This record gives sequence, C-alpha cells and structure tokens, in this order.
Amino acid sequence: MSRRKTERLLNLVICLLATRRPLTAEHIRQAVPGYDSANDEAFQRMFERDKNELREIGIPIEVQKDPWEEDPGYRIVRQAYELPEITLEPDEAAVVGLAARVWQRASLAEAASGALLKLRAGGVETDETGGMLGGALELRVDTQDPAFPALWEAVRDRHPVRFPYRVAAGESVLTRTVEPWGVVSRRGKWYVVGHDRDRQAPRVFRLSRISGPVVPAGRPGTVTVPEDVDVKAMVAPRDEGPVQRRTAVIRVREGACQGLRQVAGAVRPAGEGWDELEITFADPERLAGWVAGFAADAVVVGPPDARDAVIRRLKGVLA
Repeated sequence: MSRRKTERLLNLVICLLATRRPLTAEHIRQAVPGYDSANDEAFQRMFERDKNELREIGIPIEVQKDPWEEDPGYRIVRQAYELPEITLEPDEAAVVGLAARVWQRASLAEAASGALLKLRAGGVETDETGGMLGGALELRVDTQDPAFPALWEAVRDRHPVRFPYRVAAGESVLTRTVEPWGVVSRRGKWYVVGHDRDRQAPRVFRLSRISGPVVPAGRPGTVTVPEDVDVKAMVAPRDEGPVQRRTAVIRVREGACQGLRQVAGAVRPAGEGWDELEITFADPERLAGWVAGFAADAVVVGPPDARDAVIRRLKGVLA
C-alpha cells in the first residue's frame, strides 16, 4: 500500500470517528485530503474502494440517515470501534517494554514509543529497564544502515528499487535493480532479499554495501513475493563461517561517546582533548555503522579496513 493511500485511509477513519453526525459523501470529499483533487467519477470509485478495505479489516463504518440531508451519511461509532480493555500480566508488560527498546531507527522507534505511551496512559506498567527480567537481556536491532528505511518501505509497498552496490571482491560499485521480498537481520547484519532484474535470479544484498541512495524503480504493488520463498533461509548460509575478532583503535573527544567507552577494553588519554579506546570487533561494516553515529566525536585510527568502512558509511549518508 502506498504512503499516499495509507494517509488517506487514516484521515478517513479520523474524520468518521470525530464527527458527531453522519457525513455525506460530499462532505467527506471536502474534508479528507486525497479526495478533493479527484473528479466526481474517480472520487466515487476511490471512496467505495476505501470503505470496503476499511470494513474488511474490521473498522465498522455505519450508514445512517441525517434528517437534515437528502443523501445518506457515514460515521464510525466510537464504542463499536474501540478495543475492549486490555489487561497485561507483569511478564507480558515487560516483554512489551523490551520490544520497544529493540528498534533504534527513528522511523520505527516512534511507533514503538507511541504504543508504550498508550499502554501507560491506560494504567499498564511497562518495564523499559528489564524489570522482572533483571536486565539480563540487552536487546538491540541495529538499523543504522542508511538504506534501511527505503528498503523497509519498498518491501511494505511492494515496489522495485534501484541502488549502487559495492561488490564484496573489491571497491567496484554496480547499479542493481531489485524486486525486494524481505529485509532480514542475521548476526547483527541486515540484508535485503529479492529478485535481481539484472541477473534474472534471486539474490541477497547486504545493506552495509549499498553505497548510495535507494530509489523507487516502479510503482507500488508491482512486486510479487513467491509463495515458496524463505528469506531467512536464503540469508543463513552467508554467515556460517568462523568469527574472527580483532581490535580497533578509536579516538573520541573527552566527555563524549559514552556508548563506545562502555564497551572499550582499554581507555587512555591521547592529548589535545581526545581519548583513545581499544574496542574488539568482528565485522568492520557493523563497527562503522556504530562509530559513524557519533559523527565528528569519534575517529577510527585503525585497522585500515575499519577506517575505510566508516568513511564509506559517512559518504553514503551525504550522497
């Protein structure tokens, strides 16, 4: 579903919920953004289709007669629309709190935070600090790859995309046109799985190797995911090798980058307002995604592949 249509449906629900009397189709046309620019015939088709879609997902749009209007009116009765009271056990509330902590990407964190706010407003205690789990779980889904939001939306809206991709064997960059089937996280890395139009075959692409903007390459609703595809299984074989851990030397400004300091194996003064950290890592791309988030407050001294990965990441953000 396209963002424009999603916004129109949401505005229609809000409009029909807020009104105290039934609204005619013409009143709705004037009040809901997205309808006002359509001609009469297009509006009628769009409005009928939207009503049917909302009813199919359980939203009770009622048709009522307003004595002051000739045409029938529409509204959503709040009592029929609202969910009954939800009671969560302490362990269930703790899980909700942990789930909200998982998402670090702002576009997803907003939805998670909104859900927590609504639960708290209803009197539900959601333990964001771990609560009964004693803080034993430190969950994080690192979605700092710049390509993540655009690919997430492409999978949701089912439209193809095009992006520059750095091949694993070297520094050469190729343009790829992909019909995305899913975005998968495995061992701290994110991948997009889909049909590569250039190679005419299923392929897996690592998000950290996407070196520029992800742009639409077709209309929403034009990508069909094969029924027998298991995107997680397609990603799994890529990370079965042994993990080799190394040490990165990172300079950080005094008083900054507390997240890096907490995991550092060693911290020493470097002079002129800087400290030098030693941090163990396995994947330079994942380390780069973390360090780049501190911008000018953190500089990777070595090893060279980790430093180059940060530079690529920052260039990708600015592209």
